[in-house]
Amino acid sequence: MTASLTWFTSSYSGNDGPNCVEVAITPAAATVHVRDTKDRRRAPLVFGGSAWGEFAGQVG
Repeated sequence: MTASLTWFTSSYSGNDGPNCVEVAITPAAATVHVRDTKDRRRAPLVFGGSAWGEFAGQVG
């Protein structure tokens, strides 16, 4: 399923370090997938759209 997602790198990830996070959002923002760029074979974390919105609102 994650093969069909379009991944983008977090704007908070630096280009000079190994700590990067990638995010993919499904159509209609139903789910948000988050993965570590160092280990893309590992299953991503998956959040519901509303849960992700709450999280992003607290850390942003």
